[in-house]
Amino acid sequence: MSTNQEDPISAPHALSQSETTAAEPHADCSSTTSPWLWWCIALLTALGCLGFSREIHSLWIVWTTDPLRSIGILIPPVSLLLTLRVWRQSGWEMRGTWWGLPLLASSFAVSVLRSSIVIWVVASNGILDSIPVAIPIFLYGCGALLLLAGPRTVRKAWFPLGLLLLCQPVPSAFSLLDFPLQHAAANIARSFATLIGFAPSTPQLRLMFSPRFGMFIAPGCDGIRGAVTMGYVALLLGYMKRVSLRRWMAYVAGAVLLGYLFNFTRLCVLVLYYRMALGHPALESAAKWADYCIGSSLFLFATLLALRLLRGLKGASTSQAVSANTASSARSMARMQSPVLKCAAFAAVVGLALALPGSALRDHTQHTALQVSYADRMPKTIGDYALSRTWYEQIDGTTMVQAGAYSLPGADEIILAIWVSPSGNLHNGNDCLIVRGLQPTALSSYPFTMAQGKTVDFRTGFYNDGITDRIVANAVCGLSSCMQFTPGILGSRFEFEYMAFERQKAHPVSFWVRIDRLASEAPESNVHALLTTELQRFLAGLDASQLSQSFQ
Repeated sequence: MSTNQEDPISAPHALSQSETTAAEPHADCSSTTSPWLWWCIALLTALGCLGFSREIHSLWIVWTTDPLRSIGILIPPVSLLLTLRVWRQSGWEMRGTWWGLPLLASSFAVSVLRSSIVIWVVASNGILDSIPVAIPIFLYGCGALLLLAGPRTVRKAWFPLGLLLLCQPVPSAFSLLDFPLQHAAANIARSFATLIGFAPSTPQLRLMFSPRFGMFIAPGCDGIRGAVTMGYVALLLGYMKRVSLRRWMAYVAGAVLLGYLFNFTRLCVLVLYYRMALGHPALESAAKWADYCIGSSLFLFATLLALRLLRGLKGASTSQAVSANTASSARSMARMQSPVLKCAAFAAVVGLALALPGSALRDHTQHTALQVSYADRMPKTIGDYALSRTWYEQIDGTTMVQAGAYSLPGADEIILAIWVSPSGNLHNGNDCLIVRGLQPTALSSYPFTMAQGKTVDFRTGFYNDGITDRIVANAVCGLSSCMQFTPGILGSRFEFEYMAFERQKAHPVSFWVRIDRLASEAPESNVHALLTTELQRFLAGLDASQLSQSFQ
């Protein structure tokens, strides 16, 4: 009786004699496919990625400038390798369906839609893009595989294809957790230092442990990076080991928690190192490398521990039955004409997508023709205010923001900043401050009258850090209209923002205005009123349409 039972672990990896025989038509199908056809498929797939140069460039900036999201750079190659692995296990079958063509076309259409219609949903202090940057890439991967390999392979490759949705591995809303987690990490480290008799009484240790004094325990110390990395490692290992869904979810959640708890351990060990290094210049100068060594060692230990726990779950792995294919060899040979036609259709869709006026390839050509310097485009005067100085902000050599300071005798300096990043034309100045940990005392939509009597709703925030009173107002404008902020159906904390522009005429230009002044003892309402009045005086001379035209 025992000989008729299958090992639940080895069953997915081994085929019975009948299954091996039934799978032979797939091998015949693969062997009759010419090598030039595989080269053609690879070339077409790579060429089609040019249709998403906007999304790829945007993701590249995120991966290379944000340490928290840098793990996303590994997701596309991992997705590709796992997809090829599934396809190979299916015998490289070419049983594609023409339903893949609509998916391919829709992927390019969504890419064009993202560049011409901007839809955001704002919830409290977070922003959700209703058309995420990874959607076109996901549709493209699904469409190409469905067109060439067929629905059976697509079903088997659900996880590798789903990984493409995680090209932006951490949602922007997670940035709102940064400051609270930093605060918690600082308090844990400070409490541990007190526990071992190393109370943070000196200015240096106050700087290290107190969130109010410069925060040596910076964003990299909040534990999110380690938790996210451990979560993705567990996600991949759970798929490779084929654990059950319930255990898989528990395993991923446990790995995230483990990564976060090990960050607390790292901070406590770092406190011990500081205690030991105090008074020894050689050890003090190596504190940064000690932090790296402690963190990497603990991360390695956490990974090995997670692997050990996963081995204990192997008994619960689920078997995936390999469906038998009873198609005859003659039918397989008849289908060999189909991949050639599908590749031709694939090439036609890619060529059309790259040739259309709104394509990413043409958009890239237009961007490369733009001037590198935007200083000359800043208005020389805005009402009674005159431009006194200009500057720009860059990331990896790419200009992201062009700013200018405007002054008036006896008045505060006013900053006008325009978002000129080629990766996108929307940027919210208030959200930029919020994710950095500066919480507004008030944040709402406020109408301001601009040049020619136009009334525009600006997203307006007031801030006070104990030293500076600040007002920040931002909007996104085209040649004839500006973004409106209207309350959504879920109440005042939720808003729905919509703006559509014809790409051939103009793209939206995001800008924000900021006024800083020394904090006063006046009531908060009075300070807000004074800043609002001063900002209104400045905006009364600003022509949003002309500004948008200048930065096209």
